[in-house]
Amino acid sequence: MSAAATPRRIWLCADDYGISPGVNRAIRDLIERGRLNATSVMMVGPAIERSEIEALETAAKASPRCAIGLHVTLSAPFRPLTMHFRPLDGDMFMPFPKLLRAGLMRRLDREFFRNEVRAQLAAFVEAFGRAPDFVDGHQHVQLYPQVRDGFVDAVVEAAPKAWVRQGGRDLPLVQRLASPKAMVLDILSAQFRRRADSAGLSFNPGFAGAYDFTRTADFGDLMRQFLEGLPDGGLVMCHPGFVDDILTGLDPMTDVREREHAYLGSEAFPQLLAASNVTLG
Repeated sequence: MSAAATPRRIWLCADDYGISPGVNRAIRDLIERGRLNATSVMMVGPAIERSEIEALETAAKASPRCAIGLHVTLSAPFRPLTMHFRPLDGDMFMPFPKLLRAGLMRRLDREFFRNEVRAQLAAFVEAFGRAPDFVDGHQHVQLYPQVRDGFVDAVVEAAPKAWVRQGGRDLPLVQRLASPKAMVLDILSAQFRRRADSAGLSFNPGFAGAYDFTRTADFGDLMRQFLEGLPDGGLVMCHPGFVDDILTGLDPMTDVREREHAYLGSEAFPQLLAASNVTLG
């Protein structure tokens, strides 16, 4: 009888800690129950006061495998920490489609982004007393042209031991064509990986978790697809949360967060992990 295959160890990362109290509470619940092993924190979010930081640290202590990272936020409706940041839309960051277009057209100044990412890293260190375990980006901003240059520069300078998130995955062409969003992420991530590698930063070898949040979907079926072929050390992005008034005023992702939380908290999720020979470690 052949020995059982070694389980693949993956990161399951809940984004957006700090966007609202309801999201924070849902993420902590899943961490305490061992259903997540990473979360990334928005230091410009409205729910990032001292009590929310302490509650996250307490939850993470109960689940020592849990990594805590910085969720770099550079898009509306959030505001920069640095003075004189450009470009802006009023007093807020630009909406992410405009930011991506500006980067593609080479109209951005990497220094503004380097300084802002450094400020968000400094805010994380002040709040947690240490550098983040990893650094990623809200709405994948770390992958955008020109933005990624300032992002990588800042991480190398302020948190060189942190790993960074890339959003690509080695998939058959037919699967890439079936998901335009995943294809765009894959193209941007190939460029990001080259930039991060040349700077000496490590990154996740595979990524999953992108889907059309505007459609009602079976998250259990989606999770099964995310896990298929994901390499050891790969990362699955998720967005569990409880809806509250603060979230509703900031983000179109509302009910989908509760569906994700319900699935990840159910017994179906650990059963899927076991059937897929995957562990959170």
